[in-house]
Amino acid sequence: MHKEELITLHQMLYEIKDYFESTNSDLKFSQYYSLKINPSQFHKSKTEHKYAIFVLGNELANAMKDVEFSACGRISARMKELAAKTLKEMEYIQ
Repeated sequence: MHKEELITLHQMLYEIKDYFESTNSDLKFSQYYSLKINPSQFHKSKTEHKYAIFVLGNELANAMKDVEFSACGRISARMKELAAKTLKEMEYIQ
């Protein structure tokens, strides 16, 4: 995926996060916020946006699995795996 496409996906997930936060004030998305990256930060690297997508995807899936979506647990686990893999790539680059 190109960086612009990743940023677009990041923006979509960010809007979903905003929706969840507006409907449930108990959701904090602390792992995502600790990254200190958002879709408007174009100067961040492609890998940083990719990692943010996986971390945010994991937290969104965790939030959704409490509702009624049975597959969300598997999605959450896969997002966590992909986040760990991307973090290793980021550490290797630096």
